Amino acid sequence: MTTLRQMRFLVALADTGNFSRAAEQCHVTQSTLSTGLKEMESRLGVRVAERTTHAVIMTPVGAALANRARQILASVGDFEEMARAAANESALQIRLGTIPTVGPFLLPRALPILRKTWPRLKVYLREELTDALVAGLQDGRLDVILLALPHGLPENIETEILFDDGYKMALPRDHPLANLEKIEGPDLAGRDLLLLERGHCLQNHALSSVPGVVLSEDASFSATSLPTLVSMVEEGLGVTLLPRLATDAGLTAAHDIHLSELAHATPRQIALAWRKSTASRNLFQQIGEVLRDARRSLGENT
Repeated sequence: MTTLRQMRFLVALADTGNFSRAAEQCHVTQSTLSTGLKEMESRLGVRVAERTTHAVIMTPVGAALANRARQILASVGDFEEMARAAANESALQIRLGTIPTVGPFLLPRALPILRKTWPRLKVYLREELTDALVAGLQDGRLDVILLALPHGLPENIETEILFDDGYKMALPRDHPLANLEKIEGPDLAGRDLLLLERGHCLQNHALSSVPGVVLSEDASFSATSLPTLVSMVEEGLGVTLLPRLATDAGLTAAHDIHLSELAHATPRQIALAWRKSTASRNLFQQIGEVLRDARRSLGENT
């Protein structure tokens, strides 16, 4: 019989496309992972991956089995979660994933409230990009995730919108637009934006933030984090859009840059997401209320 452990190996290989990284993700040696997958292939009579010198390519049946394994592992996680909750309140724990453009600015305000409200609740945090968070939610590695919408999600995931997150335009002090408190979309014509590297959902959200105006990316450089973006602006390397959540949380407080309103911008929506099959839906909704309160406590800084 195929084991849950082998299913985890299969999902990890499909997610990473690399035996070494898959083994690291599963906390086993590469030899253990490879042996487990070979045993599964032998038992099932199919090949789940093509192994070449430089890459691992999932076979069509391997990819399909990996998707099914994600669903099974998630269901097992929900089964265990229900048992823990019923057996002992002290065992209550959640694995919360967050994108890096939200978690560092919202969770420092929210976590103390969560600890006070649920003294026995243990929250394990994981910061990843959106696609990795969604995959982790599907395969049961995570229980609930904090992300920004719009973003395509599988049908078995439920979301709850927490709040809208608008933008501030960040410019060097000597920039021609730095004398404006409010910038209109046409003001940005012909000006490329410094943005986060590909994989960050904020990149797409920023480029589509002004209806009717085509914004473009400065392809000469991309940043790995919002603090890096701010430093680039301060050095006079360009302009960017920053989430209002981050600026209200003090992201730019120690930097000599100018922040302007971006008129008529479409905000991204910050949301919690969980599997529809979870036994902790009510808890997640209550945590959502705490996160809303934490956002309100930040107010609006300029």
